[in-house]
This record gives sequence, structure tokens and C-alpha cells, in this order.
Amino acid sequence: MTDLRNAWTGASALLFDLDGVLTPTAVVHEHAWQELFDDYLAGTGHARGYQESDYFDHIDGKPRFDGVRDFLASRGITLPEGPVHDHPDNQTVQGLGNRKNAIFNEIVNSRGVEPYQGSVKFINAAVELGLKVAVVSSSRNAPAVLKAAGLDHHFEVVVDGQVAAGVGLPGKPDPATYVYAAGLLGVPVEECIVVEDAVSGVQAGAGADFYAVIGVDRGAGRQTLLDAGATLVVDDLNDLL
Repeated sequence: MTDLRNAWTGASALLFDLDGVLTPTAVVHEHAWQELFDDYLAGTGHARGYQESDYFDHIDGKPRFDGVRDFLASRGITLPEGPVHDHPDNQTVQGLGNRKNAIFNEIVNSRGVEPYQGSVKFINAAVELGLKVAVVSSSRNAPAVLKAAGLDHHFEVVVDGQVAAGVGLPGKPDPATYVYAAGLLGVPVEECIVVEDAVSGVQAGAGADFYAVIGVDRGAGRQTLLDAGATLVVDDLNDLL
């Protein structure tokens, strides 16, 4: 499967995750999460600090506040939820999640966003072939990141964490956000390809009758993504062109 024109005959749409698939902002998210939890754990005197593996084990691909809860649970910590717009300094699930978001936005605003060139070529090839495209991201910053990366003009349909919360959709690994995006495109799920780099996102794609699930290995591991339900795994979307 190395030629998009032959490999995906029968598909009508591509549903892309954003961070780690179209843009290297997954790395920015990793840094933001580490800064958040390094400070939090140090401040509480917790013996077990944040590890690099924690991102893939507990956080990657999930809605932000689910990531907070799941990481804290891995350390046996339970915090009150707090209100949705809780102050970032407050020791609540919402407060920590909002603090992480502030850290992320600060990094993006100061450094900008450069998309993966292989992904840009893949999008252009798909659009040239007449496939519809959408972004499905757990991040609530997806429109801003797409604009910063110069990709926003490609995607009339963007289902991000803000949209999901507004219509009451569960986050990944539930397939609901991907199914919702297919509906907005007017394409049956059986004709949609999910493109993901996170285990929870691949699981979401495998959780409904999508045409295929492409895993992009940005660190989760090829076999891990296959085990999660990927149809095939590539190192970069340029490998499919």
C-alpha cells in the first residue's frame, strides 16, 4: 500500500487527528504536560515524579481533563473537579487542565507551528483526488493550531474538544467524535479513513466500522498501534505517496 490512488479505492474521506499527525504539536503537548506535573508533584512532595512514558501511558490523545484525571489516578491522587473555568492556580482537575492549556498556548505563540511536510503533501494529494477531509482532535486549541500552521483553509469540518464538549460527545478512545465528523462531512463511516498517532485515537478508529485506520508512529510504537487496531502503520504520511 504505497500509492494513495490505488490503496484507498472505495474511500471518500480522511479524518485526521491533529497533534502528532499534521503538526508536531504533540511534542509541545508533551512538554506542557511535563512542566505542569513536574511543578505539581514537586509542590506536593510526591515521591514518584513525572516520567516520559507517562504521556503515552496516561495522557496521549485523550481530552485534556481526562488526561489530568488518568495521570493523577496513576499516582493514587484524587482532586476535586472544580468549575470548568477554574483558575489555573487552583489544585483541581479543571485548574490543572487550564494551567496546562496556558503553558501550551504560551509555547505555540512564542515558537509558532510548522506542519509535517509529508502530511501537507498527503493532504494535497487527497484533496486532488476528490477526498473530503476533516480534523478530529481532543485538543480545544485545534482551530488556533491549524491557523498557525497554515492548514486551516483545508478543513471546513473541525471537531475538537470544544465542539465535543458542546454537543456532549465522549472523547477518544470512544469513536463518537470521529463518527460525528463523518456525519458533518456527509460521508458514511464505512467510507472514511481515520489517521492517528495516539493509541487512544487508533482505538477510537477501530471502535466503529471505518474503512481503515492509518497509524502514524511518532513514538507510540508500530506494534503498539497495530495492537490497538491500526490497519497499517507508517513513520510519515509521505510513505503513502
